[in-house]
Amino acid sequence: LKPKYVAMYSKPQTSPTALSPSTTGLSPYLSSGCISPRTVWWAIQKALKQSNVKNPTKPPVSLEGQLLWRDFNYLMAHSAGENWGQMEGNKYCRQIPWDNDSELLNAWKNGQTGYPWIDACMMQLKTEGWIHHLGRHAVACFLTRGDLWQSWEQGALHFESHLLDADYALNNFNWLWLSCSGFFHQYFRCYSPIAFQKKKDPSGFYIRKYLPKLAKLPDKYIYEPWKAPITVQEAAGIRVGVDYPKPIVEHTGICKENMSKMAAAFKANKEAAEMNEPPKKKLKIQKQ
Repeated sequence: LKPKYVAMYSKPQTSPTALSPSTTGLSPYLSSGCISPRTVWWAIQKALKQSNVKNPTKPPVSLEGQLLWRDFNYLMAHSAGENWGQMEGNKYCRQIPWDNDSELLNAWKNGQTGYPWIDACMMQLKTEGWIHHLGRHAVACFLTRGDLWQSWEQGALHFESHLLDADYALNNFNWLWLSCSGFFHQYFRCYSPIAFQKKKDPSGFYIRKYLPKLAKLPDKYIYEPWKAPITVQEAAGIRVGVDYPKPIVEHTGICKENMSKMAAAFKANKEAAEMNEPPKKKLKIQKQ
């Protein structure tokens, strides 16, 4: 590990649209047991001493913070027991009435949602077995509470079967978090499948790499090809609805609808928890 890189590492500053990993790339080696977290921890300590950086980054964004967060995920998985990877019987999981639509699920799995940023991420997963953590966040939100309203269990299983760094504890924790089924509750904060990445990669280089059918589209339409006039589409060698799908949902409207569903689910879970709480014992005050 390079001392200065370690000292200045900040996970939020890494790029989800980099055409090569902007993170350490150690996750597959950790998940498969090729290298231990203790070895990485002490390598970080050594690098920090050698760096001579006066104000290195701190947890949670630093490399130390990432290892601590990893251990927290393991602790939660151990505490949950055998039900960690499912809704039923999982004490950390809110019970949410997800839909079960195989057509929507398969469109998501195969990068055929009609939203290029989402589809590019899914094609990177399919071809390389890896996506940057912010890409994982975006596609997980899209599948669950953001747009398609499908169960996080299905998304977790798909990730488990494709990721080079698949890890039972971390994978299920992240799906619980991103679907707002556990640990995270701000369901009103939703990733846009358009605007989120448009700011970081306005020319869509990432999309052009993983969705080569869209490579010749002008920057203006790379995130929203359905808005391109027919003449522009033909000049780029594609027809939306023929060579590349139209959006399978309308994000703005469905996102608001799903937020209402989440609000109702949160309310139902809270009421159920209150009904199951044992009655509180009254404290007896002894007279002096």
